[in-house]
Amino acid sequence: MPDDERVRLLGLISAPERLRVFAALVLGTSGSEAVAERAGLPLKDALRALSQLEQGGLVGREGVRWTARPEVLRNAVAAASPPRPRDDLAEAEREEAAVFRAYTREGRITAMPAHRSRRLVLLDHIARIFEPGVRYTEAEVNAFLHAFHEDHAMLRRLLVDEGFLDRDAYHYWRCGGTVEV
Repeated sequence: MPDDERVRLLGLISAPERLRVFAALVLGTSGSEAVAERAGLPLKDALRALSQLEQGGLVGREGVRWTARPEVLRNAVAAASPPRPRDDLAEAEREEAAVFRAYTREGRITAMPAHRSRRLVLLDHIARIFEPGVRYTEAEVNAFLHAFHEDHAMLRRLLVDEGFLDRDAYHYWRCGGTVEV
């Protein structure tokens, strides 16, 4: 996939309205009105975002049902990432992979590890979805965390308690964790 195509995809989901609509679809909402409600947008704004996402290939439609196509994003990321041979993984990466195999299925957490070191591996991974320097509302944080586990409040609390996120009365922001360079 060419670089300009990856940039175009990022541009599609970089607008807050389109990102919220896409997140609503990823979380299983499918009807236009339900998507608008879950994304917290007026119906006309949600329909405009759905149309733009559909034109960009990130959303599909069957009749009145909308569906997210996250595989388009996954494919773009895979195409941009150089392959790494499994034998060249550092010991820490092998340990992280073992934690993911033990506590996740299809990207969702099946159980929270009792051992803090393993729990921190999962929390660090989750914290990477939050852009450093960006402030998020509690509703936005909940929507992102719901993709990882049904109990988004538990994840939010753990991220704050372990120093990955910080908060004030109105917003959350990333303050810790691994940063990709």
